[in-house]
Amino acid sequence: MMYDTPWDRENTAMRDFPLCEECLKEYNDPDNIRRFHAQGISCKICGPKIWLTDKEGNRIDIDDPVREAAKLINEGYIIAVKGIGGFHIACLASNDDVVLRLRLRKKRPEKPFAVMCLDIDTASKLAYLDDYSIKILKSPQKPILLVRKREDAPLSRYVAPGLEHVGIFLPYTPLHYLLLSEVKDKFAIMTSGNVHGKPMCISNEEALSKLKDIVDYFLLHNREIVNRVDDSVVRISNRRVIMLRRGRGYAPYWIRTRVNIGEDRVVIAFGALLQNTAAIMFEDKIVMTQYIGDCDDVDSLEDLEKYLHRILRMLKIELSSSSLVIACDLHPSYDTTILAENYSEKYNAPLIRVQHHWAHIASAMVDLGFRENDTVIGIAIDGVGYGDDGNIWGCEIMYVNYSSYQRIGHLRYVKMLGGDQATLYPARMVFSYLSEIYGPDEAYKIFNKLKLYRYLKYGQDEVEILRTLYYREKTLTSSLGRFLDAIATLLEVCGLRTYEGEPAMKLEAVGLKSVNKDPLDIDFKLIEVDGKIIIDQLEAFRQALEYYLNGIDISRIAFSVQYNLGRALGEAALRARKRGIEDLVLSGGAAVNEIIMRGIEDALNDKLRLKIPSRVPVNDGGISAGQAIIAACVSSTRH
Repeated sequence: MMYDTPWDRENTAMRDFPLCEECLKEYNDPDNIRRFHAQGISCKICGPKIWLTDKEGNRIDIDDPVREAAKLINEGYIIAVKGIGGFHIACLASNDDVVLRLRLRKKRPEKPFAVMCLDIDTASKLAYLDDYSIKILKSPQKPILLVRKREDAPLSRYVAPGLEHVGIFLPYTPLHYLLLSEVKDKFAIMTSGNVHGKPMCISNEEALSKLKDIVDYFLLHNREIVNRVDDSVVRISNRRVIMLRRGRGYAPYWIRTRVNIGEDRVVIAFGALLQNTAAIMFEDKIVMTQYIGDCDDVDSLEDLEKYLHRILRMLKIELSSSSLVIACDLHPSYDTTILAENYSEKYNAPLIRVQHHWAHIASAMVDLGFRENDTVIGIAIDGVGYGDDGNIWGCEIMYVNYSSYQRIGHLRYVKMLGGDQATLYPARMVFSYLSEIYGPDEAYKIFNKLKLYRYLKYGQDEVEILRTLYYREKTLTSSLGRFLDAIATLLEVCGLRTYEGEPAMKLEAVGLKSVNKDPLDIDFKLIEVDGKIIIDQLEAFRQALEYYLNGIDISRIAFSVQYNLGRALGEAALRARKRGIEDLVLSGGAAVNEIIMRGIEDALNDKLRLKIPSRVPVNDGGISAGQAIIAACVSSTRH
């Protein structure tokens, strides 16, 4: 709600609501502990006001709009609710028909919805909560917390299809509390109010225009949302709190680093592309923007600039009078890279291009408090990152400090048939793995025998094209994400990616069902090639296929593949350990995987300290922080 600093009513959206006589009296009374000089003070007379409309924006004449909105939710309607950082879309989370209707309208076939619960007692009926989980849910930040669902939870199976975890959170405004108090379940889906692929709506006019084909009614108020801020998302994996989306409650709090770049230098980092943030480094601090989203969309890219400049304005930083350094991803085609190039040219500032996985590890090091000359072993595990050799990296073991890195190991390269198409249709990666193991002709037979063509866009006609494409494909990848996608498709867990990380997330969910069983023999060979440790996953893939064909329970196969992959990563790190390096830092989108993390920890057996960030997202939302500190240190060295 802030337009500018300092924090005074006239610098907030509350300036539109002059205080009535009674509120003004309380505001100026030092003996009124609760309301004296409370910048957000208001009442029914002062405003803001709240009202209910139909999908066309026609006001509904009703005494209690909140109670009426809850009544409509109870009847199965879908409501847009204006909050403090943007719009939510609210509906029953217990009714299959309602949830499926929301999925159809929102064009969101599988991606899980968050559920807001009135209180901890209600949340406990949906998920397994311990004292630590409850502390996070009740914290001032009130994030969405991913926790294990109860088997008997009164939730529609379509809220988080194919997943063991559900995102739950508590009301963080009085409006949410009053609404849920009247909802019969005392919990409801409360998901971002946006059109598929676009930023969340923040104005009444925008919401009425863009959401009218999704919702049936609007619960509106007349206080402006100055800054779009999504709900934050965290997860507990193996007793560790891991940040997935850094938004409301956390951004834009700065992170103090153990590197000081001085008073006159400023670094701006533009992040990666998906789930993105930007970051500013000044003195010994890094400020990240709130979660922006996927910056392959022009509206999100504009938001990235908007909120970057807002932070600069708040910090009173003038780019034209600063010694400026610009940082971006190494990928030459990212829209954020192009934006960074424009800023570099505009301000005549040096541009530092930072390799994706180096930035992942450095971002974690910032959060964990490492110093400028500290070196760690880093493991970065994710889907896509542009590599120094032009290939698509995604499972990397490195020596890392803020000024340099050395790639010391990675997952074996395989062909990525059709480039990005292999991400959307992971059956293409299955064909690639089968071809690596058996050759394309035999792969063609196995692929058709398993009827995996049903996961391809053009069905069986496409299989012949893949056989031909295998000989021509030049794109190689070491991506852990693409390997997990291929296993998920092979085991028929998930053969089509409708949202970021879906096949791998569902594979983890299936594997967690066998987490208490002994793992099957799945062999990830460690091979030394040209001084690098190569984790060869081909035998593991062949074994998984054999177990599958022999009718072994897929949950046990899924657990065993992921656990033994984690062990291989841990063993590779131990092989690479050098004198003076005691810490193994883990980051990347797959770093939240409980099974892989358990495998790494068991392999390390306390011979290296495993460290994972908690304030900076492990996924690409944390990349900008890593870019910022790397650019600061590298440019200082060059200077």
